[in-house]
Amino acid sequence: MKVLFVTPECAPWVKTGGLGDVSAALPAALSEQGHDVRVLMPAYRPLAQLVLEGSQRLALPAEDVWPAAELVRVASVGFSLWLLDCPSLFDLPGGPYGDEKGVDHASNAERFGFLSHVAARTASGASPWKDWRADVLHANDWPTGLAAAYLKRMPAPQARSMFTIHNLAFQGNFPADRQAALGLPDEWMQVEGEGLLHWGQISMMKAALRHADVITTVSPTYAREIQEEALGFGMDGMLRARSKDLHGILNGIDTRVWNPVSDPLIPVRYGAGCLDDKAANREALQVELGLSATHAAPLFGVVSRLTDQKGIDLILANLPWLLKQGAQLAVLGSGEARYEQQLRDAAQAYPAQVAVRTDFNERLAHVIEAGVDVFLMPSRFEPCGLNQMYSQAYGTLPVVRATGGLADSVKDASAPDGTGFVFQEDSADALRETLMRVLRVWRDPAAWRGLQQRAMAQSFGWPQSAQRYAALYRQTNGQTNGQTKGDSHAGFQGKPRAARSGRR
Repeated sequence: MKVLFVTPECAPWVKTGGLGDVSAALPAALSEQGHDVRVLMPAYRPLAQLVLEGSQRLALPAEDVWPAAELVRVASVGFSLWLLDCPSLFDLPGGPYGDEKGVDHASNAERFGFLSHVAARTASGASPWKDWRADVLHANDWPTGLAAAYLKRMPAPQARSMFTIHNLAFQGNFPADRQAALGLPDEWMQVEGEGLLHWGQISMMKAALRHADVITTVSPTYAREIQEEALGFGMDGMLRARSKDLHGILNGIDTRVWNPVSDPLIPVRYGAGCLDDKAANREALQVELGLSATHAAPLFGVVSRLTDQKGIDLILANLPWLLKQGAQLAVLGSGEARYEQQLRDAAQAYPAQVAVRTDFNERLAHVIEAGVDVFLMPSRFEPCGLNQMYSQAYGTLPVVRATGGLADSVKDASAPDGTGFVFQEDSADALRETLMRVLRVWRDPAAWRGLQQRAMAQSFGWPQSAQRYAALYRQTNGQTNGQTKGDSHAGFQGKPRAARSGRR
């Protein structure tokens, strides 16, 4: 299959979270299985040197509301990486979604509308690639949500379209007065039918859910959860109506990057047969972070956005008790100012037990996974999550709430095949009870080692998941559009539970 994979981020070039990792690992796995994959991503300011060194350039003349731009081939790492070079839209300070202060770029609607338009154009008869035609346009999350809609208005032949929801909470909602700037026809400016309006705004997420031939999301459990009001963020009715077109495929991890046997970023490499060497990584992490060199209780780790979604408040509520047990906590992440400050206050009050780093540091993320004993992920919802898989690969036992991909990838220690600790209720008390279980098992070295070895025996690589995507590509390429029509207004414009407009 020839696959055009369009994404707002792709590691290692641009990454704000799991989407960046997936956008690198899935195309690579598909390529290894013989598929021809081109990844399309904006040429953000930090990628300027890559653009200058590009090996191939294709001009995109200005048309209608869209500016002139270039497609620049910059790398081949199993798949071909193409950058959309349009300085007026993408040569901006800060990150892919916002400025240095975290404020969304004012032109995000136009920026990602253009990315979607170019993706649709290059997946159709209007493509500047004369020697390559996509069978499938695979779009990812709200910044590419308009691609499937635009594709329907492009010249034949048109690729089939797939859209992957990585996090339904981020929907790309923009004022309706952006219609002209986005080149949207009047018939899309409604709620019913092919309409993109959601509570009076243009919703890029809704555009994808309306127009994509097939919809996927990043775990089977999350695919079920988003069809319910609690985690549907106002889109649950539409997703229920399209349930036959909705598939949950658990993300994988790149085992070439996340493997303690070969990881160049950790102080001491180790495997399931030499777990005693993991202790050296713990000691190195304690030294680096200024924690005391003790082994009296577990060293807990967090690598996360510091937000309500991630259950950071549940960790903070239990932190005083946990420290009284002699435990330590290493945190790497940034997010809500109140959580950053509370964690800094704890680190200042207990410097031998708590360490916090709020800058992005890929090396330290690896060292934490290798060095801590327990990884905390008490998320309120988690479409997939990757760190619980990284943790198991590194013999670090995850503590997770039973939601989304966490429920699909971690088995509780109470089971014969347990690989971590799972709790159900969204509460500090439920987490406390689970932490008590962690400490009880920690005091039984044989039981702890058994959990570690079972965790490290799990297979979370991408080949199996990539095969499922490829099967859907083939299936979609042979089907008519499964678009479900006639959804009721109430069904897909339900309570918009704190849906975000822009940033991930």
